[in-house]
Amino acid sequence: MIIPRIAYSTGEPAGIGPDIAVLLAQEQLPCEMVVLGNKQVLQDRAQQLGLAVSIVAYDPQRASQQWPAGTLVVADHATPAPVQAGQLNPKNSSYVLELLEHAGKGCIQGEFAAVMTGPVHKGIINDAGIAFSGHTEFFAALSQTPQVVMMLATEGLRVALVTTHLPLSEVSAAIKQPLVESVMRIVDADLRNKFACESPRILVCGLNPHAGEQGHLGREEIDEINPVLQKLQNEGMQITGPWPADTVFQPHYLENADTVVAMYHDQGLPVLKYRGFGNAVNITLGLPFIRTSVDHGTALDKAGSGTIDTGSARFALMTAIEMAQRSQQQED
Repeated sequence: MIIPRIAYSTGEPAGIGPDIAVLLAQEQLPCEMVVLGNKQVLQDRAQQLGLAVSIVAYDPQRASQQWPAGTLVVADHATPAPVQAGQLNPKNSSYVLELLEHAGKGCIQGEFAAVMTGPVHKGIINDAGIAFSGHTEFFAALSQTPQVVMMLATEGLRVALVTTHLPLSEVSAAIKQPLVESVMRIVDADLRNKFACESPRILVCGLNPHAGEQGHLGREEIDEINPVLQKLQNEGMQITGPWPADTVFQPHYLENADTVVAMYHDQGLPVLKYRGFGNAVNITLGLPFIRTSVDHGTALDKAGSGTIDTGSARFALMTAIEMAQRSQQQED
């Protein structure tokens, strides 16, 4: 079997992204993890953590392979300013985006089988005068993908979102039939193509309490959501709803589902993170490549401390490997 080559973009250099690389590399991984970052930052962080690492320069012409524990395969990128763990510097924001561009273009060109992204700090990137709303939007623009979907997953539960980082006051206006239909089709297609679900079973949340109570608590379910679900059901899609969000997240329903689709960020993700925080993965659906991410932020206060939990990073990496292997099997 081909050893998958997975890019890991280390994200904000002052955060725990470099720590994650050093810690994951302490064992032999079932892939070639190519660390996109700064060689000196990684060496310094390993020293802070009291861990020995052997850094090997990444060569895209070399066949992918498993490396011994303690080895970091690094695609070295220069930081515009010195890096100190825990201290943000807007001068390094361009470096963070350079890593993402390398990862995304490498996936598009077939250099990498997938990318796992480390946490970035959106605020400091915007403080540097660079418009940036997140990994998802960045990769969508880079790959010229008109519509992508955010999904988080943990053991036994996947949650995809119709809207993502919108103020709650703007969510209702965004829930329109074209968006709902586009999201449902992307979720169905990627569950088939990237998760090997032959006939995905999708549960869809309503927007309002009690899914609108037949219009008494809002008409979005009647006017915007249900017509789409009926259309897709008529096409043979295994999709049901709209369900009240306080009902659908129960074992009775989830045991027969491949994913839940929530209408907005804080409708679905608190449930998933309560169930699996620290052992969850963020997956971008709809891209022409595989992208997974940790489910947490930069944790500046923990950078270089040796106290971080790599559970989410490990889950994100293993998910990327599994998805890459499925993709390879389908191509074969």
